[in-house]
Amino acid sequence: QPQLVESGGGLVQPGGSLRLSCAASGFTLDVYAIGWFRQAPGKEREKVGCISAGGGRTNYEPSVQDRFTVSRDNANNTVYLQMNSLKPEDTAVYFCAAELGLLCVRYNRNAMDYWGKGTLVTVSS
Repeated sequence: QPQLVESGGGLVQPGGSLRLSCAASGFTLDVYAIGWFRQAPGKEREKVGCISAGGGRTNYEPSVQDRFTVSRDNANNTVYLQMNSLKPEDTAVYFCAAELGLLCVRYNRNAMDYWGKGTLVTVSS
């Protein structure tokens, strides 16, 4: 059974950092592009960033550009989201999702193959 499990969420002060992890089981990540998404209370789910299967290409939404970094360790079947300079508006449940293929294509249509259940990030003083 393919599964993605996010971890690393929690409460952080504005300006702080967190690193989220996305661990895969039941399948190997190295042929999947991985996207990160988030959903704030009362809002639609939105894209955050995506990384190609080989890790050589990333793209980010303008709201997180230069603050967030997606990376991956295919040997350990894990993808990461490093979040720096966090703001209260970054508060959300963060999800990772996998798209079979080398590049982030269906990520742009929110049409991924597998989804994790999410981890809550709260940015507050």
